[in-house]
Amino acid sequence: MSKPAAPLKGRAARLARLMPSTGPSTAARTPFVLLVVLLLGGGLITLLLLNSALNEGSFRLSELKRDTTELTDEQQALQRDVDSRSQPDALERRARELGMVPGGSPAFLDPDGTVRGNPTEATAPPPSPSPTPSPRASAGAAPDPDATGASGSAPAAEPDSAAESDSATAPAAESTPPPTSPGR
Repeated sequence: MSKPAAPLKGRAARLARLMPSTGPSTAARTPFVLLVVLLLGGGLITLLLLNSALNEGSFRLSELKRDTTELTDEQQALQRDVDSRSQPDALERRARELGMVPGGSPAFLDPDGTVRGNPTEATAPPPSPSPTPSPRASAGAAPDPDATGASGSAPAAEPDSAAESDSATAPAAESTPPPTSPGR
């Protein structure tokens, strides 16, 4: 099968006598190979776990960003609502709905107990006359005979202006808060 090895001469023979070789040793390589395989396997499993943890964190981060955006939008909507209800005309309208009246002239007390000013009682102003007709009511009314043309029909500009005034009053009606009863 294989030829016998030629006898070594000189320096090689002396080294061979100092270090006898019995052939390739597989027993010495087995623990090293197992160690390398275990290290590589452990590293791969560690990378897999690390990657999974990072992906989970990424999903959580995107979910939190979405929640933050939704909450910010809700907070801004609530702030707009508070701002619209805090405007002076809205406060006055709400106070009148609750039956409040503007105050009379005030009186002030000085530290020595004297009264400065003439206090007057707050009284409700007389009820306002009938409300002014809305643009919708005037649009449904009979046209002015002087405004009609030769054909007897109303001018074309009138229906357009009524439609514009309806669209102008619609957003104002939507922005007013619904009345609530006191004590609730």
